Amino acid sequence: MAKAAKAVKSASTGKSAASAAAKVLKSKTASKTAKSAAASALTQSKSKETTSATAATSAAKILRDPKASKAEKSAAASALKQRPAGKK
Repeated sequence: MAKAAKAVKSASTGKSAASAAAKVLKSKTASKTAKSAAASALTQSKSKETTSATAATSAAKILRDPKASKAEKSAAASALKQRPAGKK
């Protein structure tokens, strides 16, 4: 029996989220976790790739971090938005 394909949301990273992701990647003070989420979001700005489980975990950590910048949170949210839909 073939496995059912996971549904993928048809969204890509928008211009403002891509800009925020680029800002995070250039930052000397951004954490490795923030850069992972930003890289995932930026990769998806022009492709149909989805966020990996590792990048999604990093993005979730950034969203829970009260010290994370607005750019970091924007990039993390964009990365999570492109995570394949899981089982409900």
